[in-house]
Amino acid sequence: MQITMPEDGPDATIDDRRKLVRRMLDAAWVDYGYTAPNNTVYPWLWLWDSCFHALIWAELGEAERSLAELTAALSMQDRSGFVPHMGYQLDPARSVELWGRRGSSSITQPPMYGHALARLIKLGIDVPGSLIEQAQSGMHFLLRRRRCDDSGLLRVVHPWETGCDDSPRWDDFCPGTSFDIERWRRFKVDVLSTIERGPDGEPLDNPAFAAAPVSFSALTAWNTLELASAAGDTSLVAEANALGEAVDARFDPERAIWMDGGSAGNGSGRVRTSDAALGLLVSKNDSHQAAVIAALFDPRAFGGAFGPRGVHAQEPTFDPDTYWRGPVWPQLGYLLCCALTGADAEELARRTVAGAWASGLAEYWNSDTGSAGGAVPQSWTGLALLLEPESTTSR
Repeated sequence: MQITMPEDGPDATIDDRRKLVRRMLDAAWVDYGYTAPNNTVYPWLWLWDSCFHALIWAELGEAERSLAELTAALSMQDRSGFVPHMGYQLDPARSVELWGRRGSSSITQPPMYGHALARLIKLGIDVPGSLIEQAQSGMHFLLRRRRCDDSGLLRVVHPWETGCDDSPRWDDFCPGTSFDIERWRRFKVDVLSTIERGPDGEPLDNPAFAAAPVSFSALTAWNTLELASAAGDTSLVAEANALGEAVDARFDPERAIWMDGGSAGNGSGRVRTSDAALGLLVSKNDSHQAAVIAALFDPRAFGGAFGPRGVHAQEPTFDPDTYWRGPVWPQLGYLLCCALTGADAEELARRTVAGAWASGLAEYWNSDTGSAGGAVPQSWTGLALLLEPESTTSR
């Protein structure tokens, strides 16, 4: 995928930026009905990527592609409600060796389809009832069948389920004196073999990765409530509210962040990461919110000039250029903006948008320089359009 940034780069008009994002998504469109995050690096379908793509397509006025993206993502769902995090439509046999499942993976990702469908409904897009039912079934699986930790948070079965693949919050599970990407790759493959599954192969728990991240629980609760509000279904609201309360109960006032549950809850699960700040989506405690928001803008903490750092600058593991060790991730920037209001939301959006364009719409970037990391371009960074003041869709 090759795109050319406007010559005036960050100072390009909103029309120029919309045209650029449209070219990027058009170039990445796959005839099976989804947008490849990057044709070369990431040619497959990823669940939460496709949900973010649906939002971007809607911003571009492409309701048909927006719905196609969600239809493709949810088409992999099994009868338990479990939604795989990857689709191998381009080569269904490719997934068998790693996942033991033809055509898709055998773990999930944050259920961003709740928020995506809610936004489409609010925009007046005619969303098929079947998509809403599939999304509700996916939430039902997570809230009622996924193992719940003693903390009240949902357990995940693999780092990839969180979307935060190599987060320092998992360091207790993959110990070492320093971050070693090869050691982490071996670890992530090894823990696939210890997942406990239901009768249809749905992932329920993993004793070798007993993690209960606040981010995954916050996103599950928030997505459930978003969809319930838009679709008028209240069947899972009580469970979602209880999960949100469990998230807020994990707040650490000294570190001004929410702590994970699970076996790493008192260890690496306390590392200050921006995904843990997603507790803002469900917190009803004013003091908790104020402390985390202050950290998001503090240059000694998460406050980068080009968006929120992935890891707090005072953490020993912080590295502004290393995968999941400190760069800005645009999808987290977008979600944190959804959690904020007023001037705070506007300022965080401004910084994240600046980073998106300075990096050339990269997968992630340095919070202080805007220099690109990972795949360039990466389609989900088109979320920058939704953070622009001139956006046609409200967060």
